[in-house]
Amino acid sequence: MKILDKYILKTFLTTFASVFVILFFIFILQTVWLFISELAGKDLDIFLVVKFLVFAMPRIVPLVLPLSVLLASIMTFGNLAENYEFAAMKSAGISLQRAMRSLSAFIIILSFAAFFFANNVIPYAEYKFINFRKDIAQMKPAMAIAEGQFSDVGTYNIKVDKKSGENGNFLTGVTIHKKTTNFDGSKNVIKAKTGELISNDKSNILKLILNDGYYYEDIVPKKYEERNKLPFAKSSFKKYIINLDLSKLNTTGEEDYDISNTNTMLNINELRYTLDSLTKSHKKDIVSFADNIYQRTGINSSVIKDTAKKNPPIKSQLLKDYTPELQSTILKVASGNINSSNFAIDGSKLELDYKQKIINTHWIALYEKFVIAYACLLMFFIGAPLGAIIRKGGLGLPIVFAVLIFIIYHFINTFGKKVAQESGITPFLGCWMSSFILTPFALLLTYRATNDIGLINMDGILLPIQKLFRKKAKEKK
Repeated sequence: MKILDKYILKTFLTTFASVFVILFFIFILQTVWLFISELAGKDLDIFLVVKFLVFAMPRIVPLVLPLSVLLASIMTFGNLAENYEFAAMKSAGISLQRAMRSLSAFIIILSFAAFFFANNVIPYAEYKFINFRKDIAQMKPAMAIAEGQFSDVGTYNIKVDKKSGENGNFLTGVTIHKKTTNFDGSKNVIKAKTGELISNDKSNILKLILNDGYYYEDIVPKKYEERNKLPFAKSSFKKYIINLDLSKLNTTGEEDYDISNTNTMLNINELRYTLDSLTKSHKKDIVSFADNIYQRTGINSSVIKDTAKKNPPIKSQLLKDYTPELQSTILKVASGNINSSNFAIDGSKLELDYKQKIINTHWIALYEKFVIAYACLLMFFIGAPLGAIIRKGGLGLPIVFAVLIFIIYHFINTFGKKVAQESGITPFLGCWMSSFILTPFALLLTYRATNDIGLINMDGILLPIQKLFRKKAKEKK
């Protein structure tokens, strides 16, 4: 490797490492904020918190890595251009492509590493992350219940005056409000002097044992005038057991969490196998739905279309041999059958759309592993020529350009994936949309930087305007 290649590579790697660490730290803070409710006030030791963050870190890399490449490229080549080092290279017969050669090789290696990371490390980390959150709840079941305030745990609101024991599983002064699905205003309240939380490593059920308490339940009379008396039932107990679902302790409120927590844990081979199974199941459901409609009506869609074209159904022809009363009864039965069929069709459509959404999400997870690799190349071939054109290094103008370009890239990428999930476009197009849009921009920047053309050719804009004003001035004379 020549001295020039070593110098450019060393400059880029130093800048890239610094930018990556800073951006990674910023995104880690965002992750901490996202899961702050699971970490703060839960009596977790520092080892568990660090382990929690370590499993959450790999999911940040697909965001941080392309942005780091983009910003480091702009800063590196901007510094070289600002300090007239590029001018010296060009005077010695070294073009921009020659100066980018060593870095291009490094970025290609980095892209392969990003693909390997996305295909192997991130799925494993997602699997460990989701299971570790459940393990925390099993090791420290009281983490979801804070002292002196109501904590929302599944279908219960639980308040305790004091927690004790090694894992805080012994409770004193327990008050529980049970959520009801009724809209009649009824309330169920459970109060107990003491309680104990018992978990099992092999089960997702958390057992809450209450001792020496009372159970209050509002009774809503059927007669409205008796409701003003506010009747209720009260019973005492020596021991009362409530089973809590551990999966309710670790929800983040993220949209579509139940869908995304499976495909992100799979590599390419596993995704292909899963997609094959999901697609076959979806096709069977469509055939089953068509057979069900055929059994309900007795005719298929092709027969309906042919009959409608040849013999349009006219009420006077179909029901002319029946009495008016019988005609009314037949029409009511037919209307009921139509409404029932429409209801079945709507329900089946929602179910099929949901399954198609799961299939689309798995396809998106598959394509994303390739997108992150290409994103590193794309951001380098945008940042390197852009830095050579603007001729500014440091943390000023390069950050503005880098953030603006990455926001556009990330917005288009997020928009494409959301539309693809809802079957608005294909998952392939949804994942690659941002790359398809920005690739011509990267080629344009590389061309302009190679030929020493500025970012915006002001002469091409100003010269026609100047000629127009000169022409008008001559005409006035």
